[in-house]
Amino acid sequence: MGEHKERMLRGEPYQDGDPELLAERRRCQELLDDFNATRAGEEQRRQEVLGRLLGRLGTGSWIMPRFQCDYGYLISVGDNSFLNYDAILLDCAPISIGDDVSIGPRVQLLTALHPMTDHRARRERWETAAPISIGNNVWLGGGVIVCPGVTIGDDAVVGAGSVVTRDVPDRVFAAGNPCKVIRDL
Repeated sequence: MGEHKERMLRGEPYQDGDPELLAERRRCQELLDDFNATRAGEEQRRQEVLGRLLGRLGTGSWIMPRFQCDYGYLISVGDNSFLNYDAILLDCAPISIGDDVSIGPRVQLLTALHPMTDHRARRERWETAAPISIGNNVWLGGGVIVCPGVTIGDDAVVGAGSVVTRDVPDRVFAAGNPCKVIRDL
């Protein structure tokens, strides 16, 4: 394993243009091309491709095309979970999705972070990443964006279009930009 991949997996600054990382993203994109090209009724084929792509796909879980991610192997999906159309999971750090999770269309789970004040480092394509964790029995409404390092607790519901910049506790309804707790559930 090369230096930049090791740094990425440790959450340290790394360069995304590293040849090893480029090759891994290319492999991922080839599998995604296969997955996204499936026709209606080809559920078995989709599951086979996802089995080669993801770190874990739990029993009874499924993902609808069009699906996009960076590496795939850093994504873990629990049992009986569903990702609707156009999900984007930028998995430069681990993304963990629990059991019985419903993820609406066009949801984005984004682990990548770019330097804000170090303009040179940004120009040289240095970045870091922070993991995302989605608990059990969570519902993310359509168009939700979850930012790097966020944990969403069990039984939480996040309203459509929300931008989640901070952790969401268990058993709450949260919504808005930035996302805030609205009420207990």
